[in-house]
Amino acid sequence: MTQDVSEYRAVREEKREALKALGVNPYEVRTPERTTNAAIRTEFETAEAGATEENPAVLKDCGIAGRVLANRKMGKKAIFLDVYDGTGKLQVYMNAKGVGEQGMAIHENLDLGDFVWVKGDVQRTRTGEVTLFASELRFLTKALSVPPLPREFTDEDGNKKSIDALTDPELRHRKRYLDLMVHGEVRERFEQRSKVITTIRHYLEAQGFLEVETPMMHPVPGGARARPFITHHNALGMNLYLRIAPELYLKRLLVGGFERVFEVNRNFRNEGIDQTHNPEFTMLELYEAYADYERMMELTEGMIVAAAKALRGNDDLKFNWLGHEIDLTPPFRRASYGDLFAEHVGFAMTDKDKVAAEAKRLEIDPKQDYWNTVNEILEEHVESKLIQPTFMIDYPTAICPLTKSKPDNPDIAERFELFVAGMEFGNAFSELNEPVEQLRRFVEQVELGKASQDVEAPKEVDYDYVEALEAGMPPAGGLGVGIDRLVMLLTGTDSIREVILFPQMRREHLDQQDAPVQRARIAIDSVLEELESPELRKIEGFQQLKARFEELVGHARILLGSPDQKAGTPEDDKG
Repeated sequence: MTQDVSEYRAVREEKREALKALGVNPYEVRTPERTTNAAIRTEFETAEAGATEENPAVLKDCGIAGRVLANRKMGKKAIFLDVYDGTGKLQVYMNAKGVGEQGMAIHENLDLGDFVWVKGDVQRTRTGEVTLFASELRFLTKALSVPPLPREFTDEDGNKKSIDALTDPELRHRKRYLDLMVHGEVRERFEQRSKVITTIRHYLEAQGFLEVETPMMHPVPGGARARPFITHHNALGMNLYLRIAPELYLKRLLVGGFERVFEVNRNFRNEGIDQTHNPEFTMLELYEAYADYERMMELTEGMIVAAAKALRGNDDLKFNWLGHEIDLTPPFRRASYGDLFAEHVGFAMTDKDKVAAEAKRLEIDPKQDYWNTVNEILEEHVESKLIQPTFMIDYPTAICPLTKSKPDNPDIAERFELFVAGMEFGNAFSELNEPVEQLRRFVEQVELGKASQDVEAPKEVDYDYVEALEAGMPPAGGLGVGIDRLVMLLTGTDSIREVILFPQMRREHLDQQDAPVQRARIAIDSVLEELESPELRKIEGFQQLKARFEELVGHARILLGSPDQKAGTPEDDKG
């Protein structure tokens, strides 16, 4: 197969050189004036409305540009091309009389996947196809690889066979540009994604919300339980974290006087990859002063219904997804965390003996604190049962460090999560704005994380955020909605990779045996930078520790080898 690909490429490179010999630039700088294929079709259909059999519709001197994805010779003289632009296909008819010797010479060096500009009159053929009859052909771009189009062929035994167009999901996601090239329904899905985001923006702006941007590199990771990605800023000499949530910065804006703000942007969480998780994902987060989690439920219903109607029509809120008949007609069901736990687990979440027994049966980490254990049990037994849109409300305060407790019950927090077909779509609070209580909870979370060695627990207190609360934040409601999952729901897609243009994947051209070596080199360089910190030099005995580490680094560099050579094997290092 590799040899075939090399041969195809060699042929295309020869054609590229042949174009140059004709005086044609295989990668043209400028494109002559053009009209989209869809606009030409619309204009032609309008012209046809006033045409007669004696005077059929004709559009004169139309120019189009696009990628050639079909090239058919009909006899010795007639050629039909299918030229695609971003709006769809238009058929082109071409012969020597129309485009002349130069045009035919260009066609001889034309391959599927190449881009061309064509000019001519648009009419219907005898078979009824709207067609541009070419009077001029110009070459725009030579494609050196073969587009993965469906094709039929005859094998060595004379059997007819066919190949489908790029059906391997791994290859489709890795080479999304090819996927978009040959699968119109994939392009349409990403157009729908854009429509969902635009609809949400318009909905919130109509509600008086202001769109803002907050930092994507944080000095302290916060706003959610997640393992962060770590990077290092050389000039500042400090580690930074790709944000796991924008929450704490958006709430600072409430302190500053903005009363309704939202942000649509990327979050980053150093977690696994599966059907519903990608390490970087798009979130909507919004905060409204003088609101609470009841108001957030209203906003959530309104946004989701508005987006559904934008894609599916005003009366189509019932559809099948993941094998379930989903009904988005509001109001969505509301049920308490404790009631759902008792209903589906079979005992109360406060029954410590039964919780311990179930945790042991599920092999939950025994070092974990009680309420996180309760939450893991709920995730195992309850979430998959929530098929129709359901607000699970009133969580244990112990697992809600940023949420206000109910006025009549300090152990229960005013928080909800939205579930559809067993999948979480949103998370919202009545926001905690009491600085002393917020500080206490932050400290408690850090201490519990250390005790349980929880990699997702916060490692330090965000004192700057607590200081912001001391300036006074009004009562507020906050909401986060996963855009990727919402697009999955509204487009009937079963994998998050199908709604993210470029999902994270292993590097194709990286030797997987070399990857740990590369990571080790980067880690060593990062630690060496940290050791230059003025703060560390003040610690007694640090210089001796640094010298010992640098000695070990020298041995490590020898073992790992230089970046431009392979690392040695254990047999190579007899020392």
